[in-house]
Amino acid sequence: MARRHLIDETTFESVLEKLALEAPLVARIIDAYGAPPLWRREPGFSSLVYAIIEQQVSLASARAVYERLLDAVGDLTPARFLALDPATLRSVGFSRRKTDYCAGLARCIVSGRLDLDRLALADDDAVRRELTAIRGIGRWTADVYLLHSLGRPDVWPVGDLALKVAVRETLDLARRPTEEELVGIGRPFRPWRSVAARVFWHAYLSRRGVVEVT
Repeated sequence: MARRHLIDETTFESVLEKLALEAPLVARIIDAYGAPPLWRREPGFSSLVYAIIEQQVSLASARAVYERLLDAVGDLTPARFLALDPATLRSVGFSRRKTDYCAGLARCIVSGRLDLDRLALADDDAVRRELTAIRGIGRWTADVYLLHSLGRPDVWPVGDLALKVAVRETLDLARRPTEEELVGIGRPFRPWRSVAARVFWHAYLSRRGVVEVT
C-alpha cells in the first residue's frame, strides 16, 4: 500500500487559490486576514497526546500543558510517558482523566495494538475506526490527527467548536450550525475540506487577535 498523499506547502497554496476563485467567502476571508498557515504537526504519539490535551480547553491552556510535559519528559515517547509518576503529570497540568487516556494510548502502542506507521497508510475512515476504538479518543481527536498530522486533504471536523463559530460569523448566521448543517456547508469544498477548515479557523483566530498557533 502506498503512502497516502499529504498536503504540502505547494499543494496548499494552489488549493487556496482555487478555493478563492470558486468561493467568494473564502476570497473574502483571505482578503481580510491573509492566507492561513498550513498548521502541520509531525505524526506520532506526541501529536496524539497534544490533541488529547486540547480536548475541551483553550488553545493557550493546551499549549502550556504540552510544553510543561515536554520539559518534564524530553523526548515524548509511549514508554517515557508511562514512566512518569502521577505527581509529575499533575504538576504539569494533567487531569486524572487525561492521564488515563494518554496512558491507555501509550499502552496500545507499546503492545502493538496500535501501529502508527501502518495507520499513516490507511484511509481516513480506517484511521478514525482505529483511533476511536481507544478510550479517550473521539471523532474530533481523530479528525485533528488526520488533518494536522497525517495531512489528509478532505477532513471537515464537524465537532470542532471553533469551526462552528467561524462558519456562523463568516456566513452571518443567527446561531452556530449543527453538525448536520455543517456537513452541508462543507460539501462544496470537497475534496479540499481540510484547506477550507484552515481558512475558517484562520478567520476565527484573526478576529480574536491570535497570531500564532502551533
